[in-house]
This record gives sequence, C-alpha cells and structure tokens, in this order.
Amino acid sequence: MLKVIGAGFPRTGTMSMKAALERLGFGPCYHMVEVLAHPDHVDRWLSVGTGASADWDRVLEGYASSQDWPSSYFWRELSEAYPEAKVVLTVRDPHHWYLSFRMLISRRPGGIPPEQAPEAVRPVLVAMQRMRPMLDRMGQDVFGAGWHMGQDMPDEDRAVKAYHRHVATVRESLPEDRLLVFDVRRGWDPLCGFLGVEPPTGEPFPHLNDSASLQRMFDRMMTEGRLSFPFEADH
Repeated sequence: MLKVIGAGFPRTGTMSMKAALERLGFGPCYHMVEVLAHPDHVDRWLSVGTGASADWDRVLEGYASSQDWPSSYFWRELSEAYPEAKVVLTVRDPHHWYLSFRMLISRRPGGIPPEQAPEAVRPVLVAMQRMRPMLDRMGQDVFGAGWHMGQDMPDEDRAVKAYHRHVATVRESLPEDRLLVFDVRRGWDPLCGFLGVEPPTGEPFPHLNDSASLQRMFDRMMTEGRLSFPFEADH
C-alpha cells in the first residue's frame, strides 16, 4: 500500500526522490525505471491507460511509494485511492526542467526497432512499444492535442505553461498538511519533517540521474545490451 505519492513531472528530481524515499524506509519506490527493469510491468499499466477503473493495489503491488511517470501522472487517482498517503510534488527551475525533459525525449531509445537492438534489451523496447499509446495519451493531456512521444519536446513557452499549470492544479487540489512542494536541493530536513521521520545523520541527500548519467545509461543499453541505473533497486 502506498504511503508516499509522487506528483511531480519527470526530470524534477524523481530518481533522487526514489533513492531518498527508499533510504527513509518508504521503499520500494515505483519509478519509470521499474518498467525498464521489469518489462512485464507493462501489463499492469495497459488497463489503466485505457481509462478503465484501476486496481491500484495490483498495479503497484509490493511498492510503498511512487515517483515519476507513469504513476505520477495519476497522482489524483492515487491520492483518492490511498487517502492516508502523503503527496510530494517535486519541482525545479522551469527552464532547467524544460532542457532536461527535452533531452530525455530527444535521446530516448524507444524509437529503435527491437530487432536492431542488442538481444538483452529487446524485451525493454518491446515493452515501451506496447506502452507507447498510453504515454502518448498522457503527453497529449499535458502538452495538448496532436503531440506524441515520437515528436520533439513542444516549444519552451508551451511546455513551461503546462508545467506551471500542473503545479498549480496539484497545489489547489490537496490540503497543505497532505502536500509537500519540494525541490530536492533543499535536502533531507523538509522531506523528513513532512514524513515524520529522522533525517540520516551525516549522509548527503542523493542527487542522481542528471542528464549526463541518463545519456550514459541509454548509450550502454543500446551498445552493450545492459541496463545500468544510478543505484541498485531493492528487489
């Protein structure tokens, strides 16, 4: 059962938040990397993407927290399904967010035909192809009709307006005592205070998955056929 729900867009520190939540005892934390590591998870999401009533206990079975798309796109549904869970809206400078998300979209490996990829990574690419219609619907809802994951990022003005609109919607929808608007640069104290746990002593807040490390991960995946994440998952 979820105890912490992520509501932030991708590229707002969600990988760092995954590591932080797992360090604080709110793990495992669901993140898009879980789909890459476990391609069979796509089956959990396909019915959700059609708009059908979701069995969230099944979709997120075994996880205590969530970050990043696809789960953060469904922050409203998750906050209703788990009314006792706290919600963390990760934010960052909108311009830097735009540049980072644009890099992610432009260099993603999902457009490569599986038969042209190393054998070890083919299941991941097949999974992402199956998930593509759902991701397209998510992108169109956020950035407007006509946009899909096969395109470049929308222009900055349009994308940043969508970013601000999302932040405002989340803030207006949840009570202050249930929502933390959080920039990962603020470190342990605000997050731990919100979650009611002690911050780790003498341990820096994780800062993972910057644009360069993300690109290295994609490059290794396509040239060496192996997935390498900034940290090892708990399971």
